[in-house]
Amino acid sequence: MAQYDGNQPVFILPEDTQRFLGRDAQRMNITAGKILAETIRTTLGPKGMDKMLVDNMGDVVITNDGVTILREMDIAHPAAKMLVEIAKNQEDIVGDGTTTAVIIAGELLKKAEELLDDGIHVTTIVRGYKQALSKVYEILEDISLDSKDKDTLMKVAMTAMTGKGSEKAREPLAELIVNAVLKVEEEGKVDKKNINIQRVSGASVDESEIVDGILVDKGKADLSMPKKVENAKIALLKYPLEVKDLETDSKINLTNPSQMQAFLDNEEQMIREMVDKIIESGANVLFCQKGIDDMAMHYLSRAGILAVKRTKKSDMNRLEKATGGRIMTNVNDLSADDLGEAGIVYEKKVFDQMMIFIEKSKNSKAASIILRGSTRHITAEIERALEDALGVVSATLEDGKVVIGGGAPEIEIARQLKEYGDSISGREQLSVNAFAEALEVVPKTLAENAGLDTIDILVDLRAAHEQSPFMGLDVFDGEVNDMQVVGVVEPQRIKKQAIQSAAEATEMILRIDDIVAARGALEAVDKDDSLDDSGMPPMGGMGGMGGMPPMM
Repeated sequence: MAQYDGNQPVFILPEDTQRFLGRDAQRMNITAGKILAETIRTTLGPKGMDKMLVDNMGDVVITNDGVTILREMDIAHPAAKMLVEIAKNQEDIVGDGTTTAVIIAGELLKKAEELLDDGIHVTTIVRGYKQALSKVYEILEDISLDSKDKDTLMKVAMTAMTGKGSEKAREPLAELIVNAVLKVEEEGKVDKKNINIQRVSGASVDESEIVDGILVDKGKADLSMPKKVENAKIALLKYPLEVKDLETDSKINLTNPSQMQAFLDNEEQMIREMVDKIIESGANVLFCQKGIDDMAMHYLSRAGILAVKRTKKSDMNRLEKATGGRIMTNVNDLSADDLGEAGIVYEKKVFDQMMIFIEKSKNSKAASIILRGSTRHITAEIERALEDALGVVSATLEDGKVVIGGGAPEIEIARQLKEYGDSISGREQLSVNAFAEALEVVPKTLAENAGLDTIDILVDLRAAHEQSPFMGLDVFDGEVNDMQVVGVVEPQRIKKQAIQSAAEATEMILRIDDIVAARGALEAVDKDDSLDDSGMPPMGGMGGMGGMPPMM
C-alpha cells in the first residue's frame, strides 16, 4: 500500500497487503456475523434441526449443539471467529445457551447495520447498546425466581436436554444428572470435574446408571490379578514400571552369553525393586498413568495387587481427590502416607467393555454416569445433552436463580426495554429499541423451527405479556402458554451471559473501521470488486464445515 507525497510514492505496508476502510470494513464484519448466526439458527429449540459435519478423515459428527458445530466448522473469517469465542465462553461458564448467544449477536449486528444505513453513527449505536444492556440486567433480576430445590433442578435439566436426542429418556437422565450434582456439591459450589460420564454403546438410553464413586474405562493389567479388592489401599503412580530405554545412540557390547544373562538379570532386579517398593508401602491397588512391564505385572499378580496401566490423566486427578492419595512421580518415594483409600475396587464388564469401579472412597464427593445408547453417534449426542444439563443444574444450584423459558424472558425484556427507550432522548433511543427488537429473534426462531407462523406467534406473545411475564411459546402444541406451568425453566446465568457476551462482541465488531490483513488472511478479490451486486462484500474466508466437500 502506498501513500503519495507529490509524485513520490511512500510505501507504508507491504505491496500484497489487503485493506478495507470505513463502511466496507464494517459491512464485511457484520455480514460474517450474520452468516454465522444464520448457519446455526435452525438448531435452536426442541424442534431444531441437526447438522452433519464431516472432517478430512471422513469422521462424522451429527449434532444440534451450537458450540460443537462451531468448533467442527473450519471458520477462517476473523469477525466470525469472534462469535465462535462467544459460544466457547458460554459453554465454559454455563454449559448451555451457546446457540442463543450467537443468534442474538447476529441479530444485534443486523439491527446495527440498519441504523448505520439510516445515518446513525457507530458511536451512538454502541452507546445505546450499552444503555440497553445495563437495563437488561435490571429487568432480568426482576423477572427471575429464587429456587434451587430438587424439583426445579429436574425441570432445568429436562429443559436443557429437550430436542437433543434424549426426549424419550430425559426424565431418568435428568434424575441421574441431578443426583450426581447433589452428590458432588460442596458448600454451594459444584466442581463438574468430579462427575465422570462414560459412554458405552449397545443398549437403550434408559439403561444408563449412576455409580457412587469413580469409574475408569480400563480393565486390570493382567488376567491373573484379583478382580475385586476390599479395603483398598491405592497407589497412584505417574512413573512407568518399566526399565527406561536408552535415549542416546550408545551401544552395549556383549561378548558372551553370561554377560547377556547378567544384563537381563539386572533389568529384572530393577523391576523387582520397583515392585517391592509398592508392596512395602502396603498398596493392594495400583493405578499407573504410564506403562507397566510384563515382568512387573507378573510380580504384582503374585503379590495380589490389582493394577491398571495407562490410566488417563483426568482419571488420575479424580482418583487423587476422591481417595485422598497422592500422585507419585517416582516409585522410590512411595510410602503408606501417599496411599489413597476406598471401600472396594472391582472389575466389571459393561456390554463389551471392561471397567474398574472405585466405590466407598475416602472423599465421597465423586460420581460417575454410565451412559448407554444404541450407536456411537447417538451416545455421543446424548453425552453432549448430558453435559449441557450438568452445566445448567450446577449453575442453578450455585446461583439459586431461574427464569421461565420458551422465549418468555426475551419477550418480557424486549417489552420493558421499549418502554425504557421511550424515556430516552436523542438517537440512543433508536439503538435501545433496536436492541429490544433483536432479542425477539429467540422466540421468532423457536417458532420458525417448529413450523409456526412467526408473525402470529410474536403478536400473541406480546399481547400475553401485558398480563404475565411467564408467557412463552410451547412448541409442542404450537400455542402461547404459561411456561411456569409447563415446567420450562432455565438458569438466570444462561440468559445473562448470552445477552452480555452477544452485546460485547457486537460492540467490538462495530467499532472496527479498518481491516489490514496479509494476502490470504481474507480471501477477497480486487478492491474494485470488493462489493458484490447486492452491496455486500464477498464472503471468502468463511471456511467450510470440517473439510466437507462442495455440494453439487
